[in-house]
Amino acid sequence: MSLQQKITDALKSAMLAKQAERTTALRALKSALGYTQIEKKVDSLDDAAVMAVIQKEAKKRKDSIEEFEKGGRADLAATERAELAVLSEFLPTALSTEEVEALVREAIAEAGATSKKDMGAVMKLATAKAAGRADGKALSGLVSRLLP
Repeated sequence: MSLQQKITDALKSAMLAKQAERTTALRALKSALGYTQIEKKVDSLDDAAVMAVIQKEAKKRKDSIEEFEKGGRADLAATERAELAVLSEFLPTALSTEEVEALVREAIAEAGATSKKDMGAVMKLATAKAAGRADGKALSGLVSRLLP
């Protein structure tokens, strides 16, 4: 079963169970997937494209949470957290700090990086190896810290 189909099934289940927050989050995700399909002019998305959309939507929620907390809107931040929790169900498990560091060290060795000038090449490799299981900011910070 494709990831897109799993999302559709989860939406149906949430609607039948009358879970309002879950239904709202899944409808927003389904809408984003629909827009991506239209943009790419395809009938259905492969799992990698669906995963990219889910990650993009999750990042939007994280950014919103941060901004709402800065603005003193705990109620809206809580809503965004609930939606993020629903989206997280469809994301792969995140790498631990040690795993991310090992991945970055491997990417540095593979790229033959010797200075911060090689950061772009290292980031490209590290991002590909992480495959959405690590935050880009965390990767970037670690790469810049490990490169001389």
